[in-house]
Amino acid sequence: MRILLLTIVVLFLSACTSEEFDKASTEKFDKASTLAEQGNASAQFNLGNMYNNGEGVTQDYKQAVKWYRKAAEQGFPFAQYSLAVIYDTGKGVTQDYKQAVKWFRKAAERGDDTAQNNLALMYDNGKGVTQDYKQAVKWFRKAAEQGFDSAQYNLGLMYNNGQGVTQDYKQAVKWYRKAAEQGYAKAQFNLGVMYEKGQGVTQDSKQAVKWYRKAAEQGSASAQVNLAFMYDN
Repeated sequence: MRILLLTIVVLFLSACTSEEFDKASTEKFDKASTLAEQGNASAQFNLGNMYNNGEGVTQDYKQAVKWYRKAAEQGFPFAQYSLAVIYDTGKGVTQDYKQAVKWFRKAAERGDDTAQNNLALMYDNGKGVTQDYKQAVKWFRKAAEQGFDSAQYNLGLMYNNGQGVTQDYKQAVKWYRKAAEQGYAKAQFNLGVMYEKGQGVTQDSKQAVKWYRKAAEQGSASAQVNLAFMYDN
């Protein structure tokens, strides 16, 4: 009987919590709508997020685009980045890489590290712009110097492959290490490879094992294979 009573109480509390959450979401949406209509860029961005995620309102990508654009046109970098992603993925708009580049650039120029990395990727892959490895390196570096792990890894790749820069294994190791120390699995794997081959560092099997293991523990299949090979030999 006590177990049944406890179950009923828990279910009641869960229902209340869900209703309270819905009410809070609706109130948040109403507040954001009011401020957004008044021209508040932050509120316009938040309203875009709410439409994008279906928070407090029915999910509507077109409305998300509308409000992201209003905030983006006021120079709000998070909205500029979000609008770029929308154009890049074609969610709520016709996919348009040139527009994606336009808005990634605006956010990147305002110092948004994620936008800088994504703009670099657009140059690296020739999406929406003519492929330009030097421009890719430029923007990867800006994001990497802000501590963005993915950009650090990407910059390491550019040095490793000699794309947009003179091939330089020491620089590759430097940037792989920065990302690896932040827990970025791909960089941990590549740093392991550099130690195993002695590229940019003195060859060191123990260090190779160390970094392969870190990547392997995060589920990297390539690192798991290389680690098993190291142990077998």
